[in-house]
Amino acid sequence: MIFRMNRQLRHCGVLMHPTSFPSPYGIGDLGEEARTFIDTMARTGITLWQMLPLGPTGYGDSPYAARSSFAGNELLIDLRTLLFDGLLDVGDLFAAPSFDPDRVDYGSVRAWKEPLLMKAAEAFLAKAATVPDKAAEKRRFEEFCSENSWWLDDYALYQVLCSHFSDSRWFLTWDKDIAMREPAALEAWKKREADGMVRWKVLQYFFFSQWDALRRYANDRSIKLVGDIPIFVAPDSVDAWSNRHLLKIDAQGRQKASSGVPPDGFSAEGQLWGNPVYDWPEHEKERFAWWLRRMQASLRLTDIVRIDHFRGFAAYWEVPAGETTAMHGKWVAAPGKELFQEMRKRLGDLPVFAEDLGVITPDVERLRDENGFPGMNVLQFAFALKDGRLDAANAYLPHNYAYNSVAYTGTHDNDTSRGWYDALSEEYKDVVRRYLECPDDQVVWQMMRAILMSHAKYAIFPMQDILGLGAEARMNTPATCGTGNWSWRMRSDAVQDWMLDRLHGMIELYGRTGKA
Repeated sequence: MIFRMNRQLRHCGVLMHPTSFPSPYGIGDLGEEARTFIDTMARTGITLWQMLPLGPTGYGDSPYAARSSFAGNELLIDLRTLLFDGLLDVGDLFAAPSFDPDRVDYGSVRAWKEPLLMKAAEAFLAKAATVPDKAAEKRRFEEFCSENSWWLDDYALYQVLCSHFSDSRWFLTWDKDIAMREPAALEAWKKREADGMVRWKVLQYFFFSQWDALRRYANDRSIKLVGDIPIFVAPDSVDAWSNRHLLKIDAQGRQKASSGVPPDGFSAEGQLWGNPVYDWPEHEKERFAWWLRRMQASLRLTDIVRIDHFRGFAAYWEVPAGETTAMHGKWVAAPGKELFQEMRKRLGDLPVFAEDLGVITPDVERLRDENGFPGMNVLQFAFALKDGRLDAANAYLPHNYAYNSVAYTGTHDNDTSRGWYDALSEEYKDVVRRYLECPDDQVVWQMMRAILMSHAKYAIFPMQDILGLGAEARMNTPATCGTGNWSWRMRSDAVQDWMLDRLHGMIELYGRTGKA
């Protein structure tokens, strides 16, 4: 008698942030190149597109330190769509400066693009007020503002205040009355800056309109979008400014503690991130209402959500105010079990990937598994030696992957796989070559092949690995700032047919089509 196992669905995805798309305007956007990318994925058999957080970035331009957990990044708005809608002139786009095709220069892009976005917003408002056939569009905008007023009003005011004070650090440089959100000051500023606020609301309307159209385009081609939620909020964000009671921030706006990770083999002093940490008892009093809205907002944008630093929902590393390193922090328990119970109760099944890298303890694994969340495996982490030999039991080796997991060659925080391999010692290179059974020039493709062959439900590769790029294309180096992080751009001629054909063949060969 022959027994056959039911075939389990397995998928292949690509990690590519929209800022990395090629475009004539210095930064990737939600326009033509994004659709070309989606078409390319569909032809190749890829069924998942993972990206980094989509919020508006501030100092350092990190997507993980956004000015808002609910707003979209205005720099991703496609100017050509605004041109076709009659909100910009052809000359506006022809006047674009010459941008670096390999890196986003956020300062230059912002200086050129934001005035055009504001011009388009003003044109939109003028037409909505005077052109009869724009009545339906005006109504859609008003409905958008009404439905999102619970975050949009504060965000728009925050943005005009950042411009007025030339600083997003509300706790440091703003006038005390508005920094502390005194009611009279809030009303005075809203009245004074009403015109500026409505323009920022229009830009959010542009973003969400374009994003919704792009998501439909992807879903119509059987591609699901994977978003990302940073566990903490930035100190200089509208989230912190408008929700001080949910964070360990005192009555004067000063942080009482900061987030980070403890010392480990990679950092003798640990990492001090500087984000305010949550006052979890206050969240529990409100039945986690803020987190419920945050999850809902994320699932409005994408089909699946990756939760960054998932272990922080079991316990997080809290560092007292005034410390200059993370060495003197402590583990503080978090109510992750109660939070996700409330989410499931209110939202149903949660399509979540749990970023469970780092110091993972049994309570973190239990929280992940009780909720059925797939965890992450990173192949670059698999080749640590034990007694001078490869440890065959290493959880990050593909032959050990559980089905309910997400496997990566590397993430946005790793070097590219080519850059990673090139930097290894000859001893480690030999271990990698023997495991993959390949010469140096085939290591990256054989890493992808090993993951595609594995039992993991999801296999996701950074676009840089599919292109075979080296360390020059790294997206982020953790614990650094101002070193080209978050700025990699893909050239328009980077993708070659042989790459797509080879990946497509592997996807078909190893049954990662997302179909039974």
